[in-house]
Formats: sequence, C-alpha cells, structure tokens
Amino acid sequence: PILYSYFRSSCSWRVRIALALKGISYDLVPVNLLKDGGQQFSAEFKAVNPMQQVPALKIDGITLSQSLAIIHYLEDTRPNPRLLPQDPKKRAQVRMIADHIVSGIQPLQNLSILKQMGEKKMEWAQNCITSGFQALEQILQHTAGRYCVGDEVSMADLCLVPQVSNAERFKVDMGPYPTITRINKALLELEAFKVSHPSQQPDTPAELRA
Repeated sequence: PILYSYFRSSCSWRVRIALALKGISYDLVPVNLLKDGGQQFSAEFKAVNPMQQVPALKIDGITLSQSLAIIHYLEDTRPNPRLLPQDPKKRAQVRMIADHIVSGIQPLQNLSILKQMGEKKMEWAQNCITSGFQALEQILQHTAGRYCVGDEVSMADLCLVPQVSNAERFKVDMGPYPTITRINKALLELEAFKVSHPSQQPDTPAELRA
C-alpha cells in the first residue's frame, strides 16, 4: 500500500491510526499542503485524487480517497481488530460521532476555508470547534466508556484524537470538555496513536518533532 499524507492533516492521521491498529505496513508519500503553493494542486497528485486532498491510499489495485471511505474499506477487508462494533446500536453511535467530527467540525476549520477567512481565521476556527465540541461532549456523556463508545477503540476514536489536536493548535479552551479530554488522553497512550502522531512522521519538520 501507498499512503499519500501530510503530517499535520487530521484526515491523514485518521487513516494512519487505522493502518497502525490493523498492522498494515505501507509506503508514505508526503504531500506538503503549504509548499510550492500546495503540492496537492500538482497535476501529478490530481491524477491520484481529483479532489486534490489528502489522504489517498493505493491498496489492492485501487486508489481510495476520503478518510472514512478508506477506513471502511480496511474494515471490510481486514476486520481485525474491529473498528466498528457488531451491536447495531453501538455501530450507529460510532458512525454518528465520526460523522459529527468529519462533517460537522473538521471541514469548517480546514486549510482551504481558513485561507478565505484571512485575519479572522483563528476566531473562526475556535468558534467552529467550540460549537462542535459542546454537542460532542453531551453525546459522549451517554456513549463513552474508556473510549468514545464503550471500552473498545472504534472509528469514532480515530476521528476524535486528530480533532482534539486541531483544537489545541487553535488554542481552544478544553476546560468545558472533560469527557473529550479524558478519552483523548487514554487514546494517546496507545501505540497506534503514538506512531501515527504528526510529531512522528517522515515529513514532520525538525522543529515539530517529538
């Protein structure tokens, strides 16, 4: 497999966690979203992903983009360890939380939107994350065990950790979100979340390495 990734991309990080949890080794091709006016806009990368976004994964003779589509494929083809619970209610909760983050929070504060916000980008990002986290904190109070849904790591957790990292980068006060904070801390102790962390990637700038 070949993963096209950017060290700081939260969407790429979700997929890196999934690959690590499932023990899938891969070659990494860095796509720098800032350098050369954005390497994702090159003709070479547009041929890989017409949406000109990371991540993209070449695997089993196909090329997939969109982080959740990639994770669902890995789940379908390499089911261990399971990232979607078998219980239909828990499975729906996992998908709900994942969608809440990947549709309701992350796209509103990603690079392409922030570029259009100019000087207001920090305030905009904080507002998007805060409103999303207010809802997410309430949801998790009903679904969480050790992790987002019960005590097993799921697709929801793969979305949570990168989003909390974004919140910290945009200096969001995490005080009002004790459940999110507790789950995030527990997940960051797991090896798959450590090795996939933005501070540990081949394309991480020296000053941001852990």
